[in-house]
Amino acid sequence: MTDALRKTRIFAFVLCLLEIGIFAAAIVFYLLDIPAGFQELAQPVYWAIFAGGVIFFNVLFNAVLLLHISNIRQRNDLKAADIIGADVQEAYNFGQIGLVVTDNDDIVIWSNVIFKDRSIDLLDRNIIEWQKELAELKDGGNDMTVNICVDSKTYEVKYLAEAHLYIFKDVTDFTNLASYERQHSMVIGQIIIDNFSEIVGNSEDENNDIVSRVRSAIFDYGKEFDVVIRRFRADSYFAVCAYGALERMEADKFSILATARALGKGTDTIPTLSIGFAHDFQDPEKLHDMASQAINIAMSRGGDQAVVSEYNKELKFYGGKTQAAESTSKVKVRNFADGLIGMIRQAKSVMVMGHAMADMDAIGACLGVMAIAEYCKVPCRIIYDPKNTETKTRYAFQSAFSKSEAEKMTIDPKDAIDRIDENTLLVVVDVSVPQNTHAPKVLEKSTKTVVIDHHRMGTSFIDQNVLNYIEPSASSASEILTELIHYATANPRIELKPSFATLMLSGMFLDTNFFKSKSTGARTFDAAEILKTYGADNTVADDYLKDEYEEYSLTTKIISTMRTPYYGVVYCVADDHDIIESAAISKVANQLMQLKGINASFVIGRTQEKEIKVSCRSDATINVQLLAEKMNGTSGGGHFSMAAAVFKNQTVSGVEQILLDTLSQYLNEARNSSPREEAR
Repeated sequence: MTDALRKTRIFAFVLCLLEIGIFAAAIVFYLLDIPAGFQELAQPVYWAIFAGGVIFFNVLFNAVLLLHISNIRQRNDLKAADIIGADVQEAYNFGQIGLVVTDNDDIVIWSNVIFKDRSIDLLDRNIIEWQKELAELKDGGNDMTVNICVDSKTYEVKYLAEAHLYIFKDVTDFTNLASYERQHSMVIGQIIIDNFSEIVGNSEDENNDIVSRVRSAIFDYGKEFDVVIRRFRADSYFAVCAYGALERMEADKFSILATARALGKGTDTIPTLSIGFAHDFQDPEKLHDMASQAINIAMSRGGDQAVVSEYNKELKFYGGKTQAAESTSKVKVRNFADGLIGMIRQAKSVMVMGHAMADMDAIGACLGVMAIAEYCKVPCRIIYDPKNTETKTRYAFQSAFSKSEAEKMTIDPKDAIDRIDENTLLVVVDVSVPQNTHAPKVLEKSTKTVVIDHHRMGTSFIDQNVLNYIEPSASSASEILTELIHYATANPRIELKPSFATLMLSGMFLDTNFFKSKSTGARTFDAAEILKTYGADNTVADDYLKDEYEEYSLTTKIISTMRTPYYGVVYCVADDHDIIESAAISKVANQLMQLKGINASFVIGRTQEKEIKVSCRSDATINVQLLAEKMNGTSGGGHFSMAAAVFKNQTVSGVEQILLDTLSQYLNEARNSSPREEAR
């Protein structure tokens, strides 16, 4: 049909040109009187007869043309009917199935589908808003279907390429039913007052003023959003609701978090909540497990946030706008230390490792675990690859231990894969993301894993563990291991070699920027004092972190690129051709925070040929962990005020644009008044 239409258009165009040519020639001949006497012969009556003849011919031509096109369309309709059958209208009326047949150019040649009393026209882009979906459907093949909405109805569409046939099935009722079922599906959650023990203190009265007001606010919030809430512990609440209620709470950004914080203004302790909800699974027991895991993640990330877990989907985070409050209680530390000692004693051997490109804190924490294993008289080896260790850390390790000592203490990742078995306990420190560990393949083979970390948990986590201790309020992993060693109920006490203690103190110096960062608390200084009692040399610990001249020069060069996209926010970009150590990038970010008026700093640099790191720091008025996660790199996260994001196969300028886009979209969400201001 398309070829016939094209030939008809060409013939009509030629005929039109011919008529125009004849009429123009007649006018020229008349004006020039060619041949002689033409003007006398060309009387008005003859002009009228000529014009009438042309009009009659055109009318006759159009009639014949329409008849010809009608015959072609009828033949095509008959051919389509042979392909799809003659009773298609009955099929649509009974099964709500519509059919549309097109030619090679997507011109509709037959249809039994009517929308708003008008046949479908795939060429009318103003009418058919789902033209793009149908185009994707054609490219997807016969197995692909798409859903489109027309006139308040939902249609499932399938395309059969061989017949040029679109099949429309009215699934409005099914869609409405599925939507209704989802809106009323079960959601299970838990709510916990994070710092309940700090609020209550030594008092046996659990109904003090702040707790009562927070408890009342929780129940009022439940009534407002149609959530059934029941208390099952002094600090914990069980919640059940429909998915529609959860949607409204998500749209509300779980304002109960801010409400709880506001109730503590003017007091010494600001109450915060951890909330976990789970949905999209039929089994209540499974939902309960998902909710428990969500609440654990919320608490391990520092509390004051809500985590929503949808089955087989990534977690959603809300809140987290205050820095994790430092706990003064040593009960949790002592319990975990005793549990870790028990796990080590049950194992025949222990392996311990930190994160990729291990820094001083990771190695220091590994040495802390080794000290505990030595106390338990269980062989322990540090999984150590010099090529996967930062330069300063590698030099410090070589300086602290002789070659023979280092060989006895460490094991290559390849050998670790061969030697690890069901009787080996693997301890992972200073990292909780599987792909960021020093030896991910060893982790995959491990059957018994313990995780000790001070970073907030993200969506990716080492969930196959027998024991974990995630403490975001701690300044460093070395601080956590120092507490575990000191506060364990071991008798006699666990001994720590001075060389171990010095490297651990150096790790604390690194992660706290020599006690200048916001993550530094009273427990940090207590841990430093404990390390000093074990013989830590702070002068040597400081020497381990000193810069070479070349590194100092590079740091100065990077700082010279400082830019200010927003008030109080700065970032620096290293040259794309420079390969910079991760620790150096972090150091630049720390140095930027020493400038007055800076609330957050970001430093972008290439750490490997195909890897770029963004180091993020803040003064605790901006949640840089949230920003690092929103950058959607290969990995991202950390602390409220110290975080990082890593990108693979990117350019420095490309990562810079990602940072600027993230700041533009999420900076206001990440901003937060300082904890001191909140307490006023």
